Amino acid sequence: MLAFKVFLAVLLPTLAVSNPVVEKRQSLARVVSSCTKPNNVALTFDDGPWVYLYDVSKALVAANATGTFFFNACIYDADSVKRVQYAYQHGHQVSSHTWSHTDLTTLSSDDIHNEMWKVEQALTKIIGVVPAFMRPPYGSYNNLVRQVSFIRGQVLALWDFDSGDSTGSTPAQSEAAYSQLIAKHPSTILALNHETEETTAHQVLPFAIQQLQKAGYKLVSLAECTGLPAYQSVSAPGTPDSTWHC
Repeated sequence: MLAFKVFLAVLLPTLAVSNPVVEKRQSLARVVSSCTKPNNVALTFDDGPWVYLYDVSKALVAANATGTFFFNACIYDADSVKRVQYAYQHGHQVSSHTWSHTDLTTLSSDDIHNEMWKVEQALTKIIGVVPAFMRPPYGSYNNLVRQVSFIRGQVLALWDFDSGDSTGSTPAQSEAAYSQLIAKHPSTILALNHETEETTAHQVLPFAIQQLQKAGYKLVSLAECTGLPAYQSVSAPGTPDSTWHC
């Protein structure tokens, strides 16, 4: 009996070391980088709301098309509020691009939550919606970003085509990129554009809309082209008060 107790005393510590407790894996948010519905194109626009939003929206509406806007930074000033409301009221999808356009992979969990929460809170106040899509600045994310996004009910939205309008492409180069893509006629397209670029709003976008529709594509929101909800909740917007500030 004594020999058996001595055996257990030697064996059990060994078992404890060789069989460590496995930590529960954290759930990760979904990442989408393409549409799923054939013949659909999602034209998305980052970094607003900016002055060219109106012209972007008018070009889309005139073509019976829907866009998706990813807003960031303070959106409580009167002009920004009007632009956000305009986009939403004209049928476009409104989404989050975080509050300060910081690389989320450099932040702590609490700071990532804060970056997302501030935009969600602002959009709830201004138009009464909690977005279901978040585009990480620079397309940069890691598992911590996905964990926080999952907790917040957000889908990470990337892209499979970049017009190049924010990285130095001229309007002619952006148009050529669209033409080359359309010539290949992929089943779907999820395009990255920036509403802060005047030439995107007034030159490249009208060209892209015309060529995409000529090729038989349907221009829809990101939510429609992926079959996912655009918003986590929809309610009545708030009334401006002292909490509407950056």
